[in-house]
Amino acid sequence: MPKMRYAVLKLGDVLEFVEMPADHVYQLTALNRRLHKELDKLTAANVPNLPHVVAECDTLDIVDNACPVVHGLEYVNGLEQAFASLDEKSYPLISLLTEIRALQAQLEQWYEEDEEYGS
Repeated sequence: MPKMRYAVLKLGDVLEFVEMPADHVYQLTALNRRLHKELDKLTAANVPNLPHVVAECDTLDIVDNACPVVHGLEYVNGLEQAFASLDEKSYPLISLLTEIRALQAQLEQWYEEDEEYGS
């Protein structure tokens, strides 16, 4: 069984857990920090509210179903859709979308290989 790791995200008082391959969680954390640095530069009306990654952990025991566990690829796909839909005129989104899509492609490949080899 592949080693999974969790990113703990917080938006306001809501927590969300993203489950990803252990080797890729740090990339989500770095991407999250980069996106937060750039959010203030965006001028589009529909800039997404982006949670902060507040922790990473190896194991997770959920005792309250109010805190969802989200599949890593599902989370990154949603992130890509949110930023791709921005009608941004003043700030070039190309670099942000490139970073999101790079992680998206890595995860797609990881999950395909994992399924292929039955790990």
